[in-house]
Amino acid sequence: MSAIWVAVLGASVTAFLNKYIGHSVPEKWLNRPSIMRINTLVPIVLLTALVSVQTFANKQTIVIDHRAAGVLVSLIALKLKAPFPVVVISAAITSAAIYNLF
Repeated sequence: MSAIWVAVLGASVTAFLNKYIGHSVPEKWLNRPSIMRINTLVPIVLLTALVSVQTFANKQTIVIDHRAAGVLVSLIALKLKAPFPVVVISAAITSAAIYNLF
């Protein structure tokens, strides 16, 4: 068995154990106000981290290119309370336009 398969099996067992332990936590622990606030913010933080990495990283280097302009336009649209489709389309058009111009 190669090292890759050992890593895959180890990751699978770890993921299963994490999921099992998560279902075994008593409900009274999860209903605390601090835990509920943290659970509300976790998806936002993960999405922010994903967008940041996808926008400002190219393999192992930090770059500022057309994607940063798209994120900036989407932030402005969100600040102006634009509907989500408008935010996405305006960011995509801006990013594509800058990519094609330069």
